[in-house]
Amino acid sequence: MTVLAPQPVQPENATIRVLIVEDHPIVSQGYLHLLGTRPNFEVLGIAEGAAEALRIATETPPDLALVDLSLSQGSGLELIRALRQLRDSMKVLAVSAHDDRLFAERVLRAGASGFVNKQCATQDLLRAIDRVLEGGVHLNEEMSQRMLTSISGVPKPNDESPVQKLSNRELEAFEMIGQGLTTREIAHRMTVSPKTVERYRENIKNKLKLESAIELVRTSTQWVLENR
Repeated sequence: MTVLAPQPVQPENATIRVLIVEDHPIVSQGYLHLLGTRPNFEVLGIAEGAAEALRIATETPPDLALVDLSLSQGSGLELIRALRQLRDSMKVLAVSAHDDRLFAERVLRAGASGFVNKQCATQDLLRAIDRVLEGGVHLNEEMSQRMLTSISGVPKPNDESPVQKLSNRELEAFEMIGQGLTTREIAHRMTVSPKTVERYRENIKNKLKLESAIELVRTSTQWVLENR
């Protein structure tokens, strides 16, 4: 289900240049096969991380970027912002295994035109791609209703996860903690100092009401396992 009326942005039968940003080869090959069913789609490349994606997009700007939010090299949300800054007309569709309720609004704020859960059917992904290329915004029905409820001022349902309280950078650190990375490894990936990561850790513990570092690791690990 989608929101916002589409505005055609591509001439009919024009070649659509696509950049795939995905660090799991099986998934990226699946996207490649799916996009191959569209004769006017040209895949510029498959990037496994943010830096590689920006390099490809700088050399040949894509019309559409499919961006996985959980990258082993760089932040998916920060990459969306960077891609839109690189070329404002570029359409970005975020793809993730994470809960729509946690990420859908974040990706729209970052500049994406939609969010698709990796568990969706292939035809749903193609419909989402068509929607954003037409100039519309794609969200599933539940998230569309939540966004409309938020805009209308009606109180939100009281079923939000405590993790939603985290900022984008805190959420990124939280996920890496759950993946078993050390503070120095997280700092390297996020290109910040270890001291900054420690501050993120303290903020996360306070926001999630966790008493210790052990509880933080246990909670983040469980969250990562549930959102694979």
